[in-house]
Amino acid sequence: MSRRSIHEGDPANGTIDISSEDREPTSPSPHNLGLSDVLEALPEAIYTTDANGLITFYNSAAAALWGVSPALGESTFCGSWKLYWPDGTPLPHDECPMAMALKEQRPVRGLEAIAERPDGTRVRFLACPTPIFDATGGLTGAVNMLIDLTEQTLADSAALRHDALVESSADAIIAKDLNGTITNWNAGAQRLFGYTAEEAVGQPIAMLIPLDLQDEEPDILARIRRGERIEHYETVRRRKDGSLVEISLAVSPIRSREGRVIGAAKIARDITERRQAEEQKSLLIREMDHRVKNLFTLANSVVSLSARSATTSSELASAVCARLNALARAHTLTIPHGLSSEQPTTLHALIQTIIAPYAGGDDNSQSRAVVTGPDITIEGTSVTSFALLLHEFATNAAKYGALSVPEGLLDISCSESEELFTLVWRERNGPFIDSEPDSTGFGTLLAKATVHGQLHGEIHRDWKREGLTLTVAFPTRYLHGQ
Repeated sequence: MSRRSIHEGDPANGTIDISSEDREPTSPSPHNLGLSDVLEALPEAIYTTDANGLITFYNSAAAALWGVSPALGESTFCGSWKLYWPDGTPLPHDECPMAMALKEQRPVRGLEAIAERPDGTRVRFLACPTPIFDATGGLTGAVNMLIDLTEQTLADSAALRHDALVESSADAIIAKDLNGTITNWNAGAQRLFGYTAEEAVGQPIAMLIPLDLQDEEPDILARIRRGERIEHYETVRRRKDGSLVEISLAVSPIRSREGRVIGAAKIARDITERRQAEEQKSLLIREMDHRVKNLFTLANSVVSLSARSATTSSELASAVCARLNALARAHTLTIPHGLSSEQPTTLHALIQTIIAPYAGGDDNSQSRAVVTGPDITIEGTSVTSFALLLHEFATNAAKYGALSVPEGLLDISCSESEELFTLVWRERNGPFIDSEPDSTGFGTLLAKATVHGQLHGEIHRDWKREGLTLTVAFPTRYLHGQ
């Protein structure tokens, strides 16, 4: 683009002489600078028209904004290819801000418009046209400055996206000044703490801090003033309803354009569910540790006590395997079927599980035991205790009693009075009993340890000729051992 020169006219009448003659570069001395040099050097788009709106001068910044170099004395009002209002509505050149200033003969300030370049790109700009008059008050032309709003548009768009992200965040995002006064409060903060933005903005951030933690805020503000960031600080805050909530807090300094710290931005995340999950995990680990230790202790007892009555290694292995298998079958009754931590069982279900291997019939489905009377829930270590106890009863019956012959049956009755529960195990249709055994085997030792030591009850054996009767009585409160 050839440079357009502007010669100052007669100061008395305020005219400006505009021509298109080329000028050679001049010395940078202020005494040699002409008006055209000044306007050309300005970073904003500047152009002039005559009284009819024909463009008489424009600088390089104007040509860059328009994307075109208009013909002097031919293009009118504005050098852009096309014009639009900010809402996208087409704007005719003869209705643009420059045309308005010439028509109404007054300055027009602050009107925004959009210039479309020949390549299709668009630039949002602010127009500031001012009419020029001669000494007699006659209109001689106008000068316009176009301020490119591209950066502001991008900044506004970024700000809108930022605001949308902040407002839609699930976390509480809060801004405060260096005095601890809340200046911004998003929807996440309202959900977490219960205060609306109207209730929170302007209030001290200390309203969220429990009394015993009030010394946290001065320390946080001191660190922010030093420009420090605070990451993943876990603490407790108070909601509007007075309830406490555990949060993870991140705090960052807010700086002015000059880099000076002027406030702080906080992101608070509710960690209640995480804490509960951690506590549940810890509880499960402790419970597993407890149960594993109990299993090792129980296995050791089974081996030790089985060894007292076994005469061969094969007999010992068989006895230990049978007893551990009985415990395994009983343990399946405690496996949770949902999200609960433990699945309790009932005494009747446990009895049928233990007796199941001795079922009669070809299809191995007919139970050999008839269980009557009230049922009770058992859980915790009581399941293991009852499993061992009932297994020993069944094992002895299979060796010597009713379950040792196909016709043998068991009648197991339950009764409850006040806080005492009684179980009676009767064997019938088995081999006749000539006399009470002289020796005390593992079953007797285990039953005594279980009933006396864990259930705090009593066990009685009645060696009748037609079959053994076992009576076990114990307080019901010991059925829920841990």
